[in-house]
This record gives sequence, structure tokens and C-alpha cells, in this order.
Amino acid sequence: MKKAVVIGSGFAGLSAASFMAKAGWQVTLIEQHPQAGGRARKLEVQGFSFDMGPSWYWMPDVFERYFNCFEKKVTDYYQLKRLNPSYKVYFENSAIEIPADFEQLKNLFDSIEPGTGRQLEKFMLEAAYKYKTGMQKLVHKPGRSLTEFIDLDLAKGLLKLDVFTSMKNHTGKFFKDERLKQIIEFPVLFLGALPQNIPALYSLMNYADIKLGTWYPQGGMYSIVESMHSLAKELGVQFLFNTKVTGFQIENGKINTVNGIDKNNKEAQSWHADAVIAGADYHFVEKNLLPPNLQSYSDAYWEQRTMAPSCIIFYIGLQKKLKNIEHHSLFFDTDFEKHGKEIYESKEWPSNPLFYVCTASATDNSIAPPGCENLFFLIPIAAGLKDDSEERREQYFEKIMQRFENRLGEEIKSAIIYKSSYSVQNFVDDYGAFKGNAYGLANTLLQTAILKPSLKSKKVKNLYYTGQLTVPGPGVPPALISGEVVAKEILKEF
Repeated sequence: MKKAVVIGSGFAGLSAASFMAKAGWQVTLIEQHPQAGGRARKLEVQGFSFDMGPSWYWMPDVFERYFNCFEKKVTDYYQLKRLNPSYKVYFENSAIEIPADFEQLKNLFDSIEPGTGRQLEKFMLEAAYKYKTGMQKLVHKPGRSLTEFIDLDLAKGLLKLDVFTSMKNHTGKFFKDERLKQIIEFPVLFLGALPQNIPALYSLMNYADIKLGTWYPQGGMYSIVESMHSLAKELGVQFLFNTKVTGFQIENGKINTVNGIDKNNKEAQSWHADAVIAGADYHFVEKNLLPPNLQSYSDAYWEQRTMAPSCIIFYIGLQKKLKNIEHHSLFFDTDFEKHGKEIYESKEWPSNPLFYVCTASATDNSIAPPGCENLFFLIPIAAGLKDDSEERREQYFEKIMQRFENRLGEEIKSAIIYKSSYSVQNFVDDYGAFKGNAYGLANTLLQTAILKPSLKSKKVKNLYYTGQLTVPGPGVPPALISGEVVAKEILKEF
């Protein structure tokens, strides 16, 4: 029986391990933390349960398809609830709730800018085409050769995909009101560039948001990790937690053995591998586990990559319930453009940042003690920032908390009974994240498909990569797909 070793149990690693096990391989998954999930780990403290990373459940079709590949259904593992409103957006002098119902959303757009309900319908027709084409023809490609994209339907529809138009120009054709434009442009904020530098192809995310809906898995996003972990075990994947990979034994250009250490007893271990799938940070694996002559990419290459943002996250437990809060809240009550330029162009600490709040306990009582609220605050910042000090984090917390209290119209700080933060240095320490990135590489045109770091090492014959620094890109649904794509490539070659 052929043996695969998977490094890292994030969504991509769990996915890759399961597809390899399904194909009859003996799979060992090595995870340095005590629990599965990678960036989607769970923090349990004082009766609160915090999702440490991803908090948006979009593209339910991708999750359903994933479980269907193993003759399972999402409902075999967890229950979903569609959020309504999907989220609430706070602007300087107003706040807008985004209804789940499309007709209501069109009416809302019309009430803000007459005629835009119809415009939204036209915009969404184009977004639907991009989503369906993208899912069928683009995201499942391994990105190893241009010939993968020789497709008559794709060629015919190239102009409709708006690959060479910016998101900003595309949005501007349909809407004039700045608030409407920001509502449409916000999903691309986490793709790693300003709307003027992201292809309008990514309006497909608006289709995912508005038409497919914003959902919540009961118990939190970690319930997806638990489900994928459970499925992988059913398929025979062996999990080794608290175990850190320290290097490879390489002979004739192939990894023969993966070496590691049990972090509990400091005991050295090794595993034979016919194929190795690195779901850990791509740059970290190259620079720390491979000798320079076997690294696919130079330091200069990595330095030239455009990174998606990092972030400052605050996990807050409140000893009270909030009166006027939605599950997801976006605070766009400061200069959207300025914050974008500070994190993507000048790469400095943002002066007056936008921020996002997830109050999952507004939907799910199980993740906080009775009468308490579970809050997750996130500020997008540039990857690679220095001086990620406790003092700086505290300054940002004071800034956003003041705005949060003002907009909700109630005292919040005095009710805090648990508080911790997570930012650039934590991403480096916990995941070896290149420049402390939170979301991988930016989805710019020059970092798409074959222009991303390759899912197969160029120097080591049986080393493959999966996750947010390779195809198809950042995000939870793409991570599930990334694991499937890399497994298919390995199975083709063995």
C-alpha cells in the first residue's frame, strides 16, 4: 500500500488526506498543534468557544459537494442556518442591514439610489455566469500548464468573465452611491488588493454572498473541522497531534522519509512516504525543511509576491447580552479607500481602520455561558508589519471599541470578562506564516492559476503543496478544493 504523509490539518490538509485515503493510500497526517484545524482552530476558555480564524460560511454548494464525494451529506455532520439579515454595515451616518431575500435587497438598493434594484439584477446575472464558469472551468485546475485552460466555452466567454476589467470599474458601471459600491466591493477586500487592482471576475463572490447566502454551522465554524476530521478518521487517516515536522531525508531527488519530533516527550520520529503533501505554509516548508538547492522559489521571488492582508483579532467574552447586534457587522464608518491604501500600497499600520465584528452568540447560545456574548473583532492590516506589540494592539482595541460602543449605544467595555488578541507575530509563531499573513497570496491577475506557486515542487519529485499559497487561493471553500486538486494530481502520477 502506498503511503502519503500530509503536513498540517487545516481545511486543505484535511481535504487532501481524505481524498488520498479514499483512493486506497495509507495516510498519516502530522499536526503540530493539539487539535485539528490549522488557522480554523477553536479557543475554549471560561465557558466561551471562539472560532479563532474563519467566521463566514459562504458557498454552501462547495461544502455539500465535498461531503458528497465521500457519499455523505453536510447534514450527516452539522446543521446550517441561513442568516437574515446576512450582515449589517455601519457607515458614517447610517447603518444598512443586508436582507437574505433578493427582492428585498433590490428594494433596499432602490431606496438608496433609484434604479439600482434593476442594476443589481443585471450585475448579479453577470456574477452568476462568472461563479458557474469559475467553479466548473477554473478553480479545479491544478494550474501547472496553460493547456489546462484551452476550452472552447471558456474562450467564448472570456470577455464575459471580465478578467481584464478591475472590480472598481465594473462596480462603477452599475452603482454611483458610495455605500452601495462598498457593499458590493467589500468581499474582495480580503483577496489582497484594492478593488481597482482585483479582476472583476471576482464579482463571482457577490453571487456567493447575495444569491447563495450567508450561513452559520451550529456550534461554530469549528464544527466543519470536527466533521472533516471525523470523516478522515472513518476513511482510515492516522492523525499525529503535537508533532512537528523537522525535515526530510531526500535521496535521488525524492523524499524517502519525513522526520519529526513529538512535542510532548521530545522523541524523534520518522515516517516513510511515497508522496508528501505540505498543507503547512508553503514558504515555511521551502525555507525551513528543504536545503537551498531543492527550493523551488528564491527569496527574491517571495519578496515580490503581493500578499493578502494579515489582521489583528480580538476574542472578547462579555458578561451581558447586547441589544442591537447582528451575527456579522462591518464597520465602514471611516475612509474605506484610505484604509485600503494603507494596508495594500504604503503597507503601514492603518490610521483609522475599518473593522469587522462577529457575534456568533447572537445566533448560537451554545458558544457562550448563559447571559453572555461571544465577540470576535477583526481589523485587516498589511502583512509583514513590524512592531506588533501589546501596546499597539491595545491602542487599536481602544479605537474600535469606542466606535463600537457609540454605534450600538451601550456600554460594553465594563462587561468584558475575557479578552485576548491575535496578530502578525502569532501567525508567524503558530503557523510559520510568511510575513505573518492571515489569508495567503492576493488574488491579483498576475498571481492567478499558473502564476501562483506550483502545487508540485519543481525540485523534489514527490513533494506537493496545498492551501492558501497555491491553487486555487485563499478562503475556506478554495482550501477544500485545493486538497482535492492536489490529491488528483498525485493519483495521476502514481
